[in-house]
Amino acid sequence: MYFAALLARTEDGWEASDTELDDVETLSDLADLAREAAPDEDTVLVLIEQEDGWFGVVRVDGEEDPRIYVSDAAAAARSSYGEILLTDELLGRQPGDDGADLDALDLDGTEDGEPDDDSADEAASDAGSGESVPHGPVGDARVLDDLGVSEKELRSLSGDALGEIAEVLGASEVLETVR
Repeated sequence: MYFAALLARTEDGWEASDTELDDVETLSDLADLAREAAPDEDTVLVLIEQEDGWFGVVRVDGEEDPRIYVSDAAAAARSSYGEILLTDELLGRQPGDDGADLDALDLDGTEDGEPDDDSADEAASDAGSGESVPHGPVGDARVLDDLGVSEKELRSLSGDALGEIAEVLGASEVLETVR
């Protein structure tokens, strides 16, 4: 079960709205959705969680690039919503770096002679390693520092992480109205 909400900071406090992510395909789409919810280019937080699996925080401040934190990249990678957040940049990969170039691999051994068993094993291993996603947190763990949630606190959250974040922000009541 997934939950996604937008928290927009206003001069009167935080305003929450639940959001439907079915039409969101990229991080850029998500950032645009957040900007639409922001009066006067204020801070907007997109909070996403998969029950007992992982949570993510995307912070959009005006036209700046979104800042992202994901609590467990490997768990999020198995989710369509998580895939939106797990950009190549966030995972430290070059865009399009999704494994070995299959055209460059000598898979049948006819070009340069038969490969020995060790090099064939390495080529097969290299071809499958492009999809590796780290277990554990990725992204900017200091994304909420100035709002009262330190890096250490963010990394230690579990259970109702979004509720705990909202509590520190003073937005738990408004978040609960959209849950």
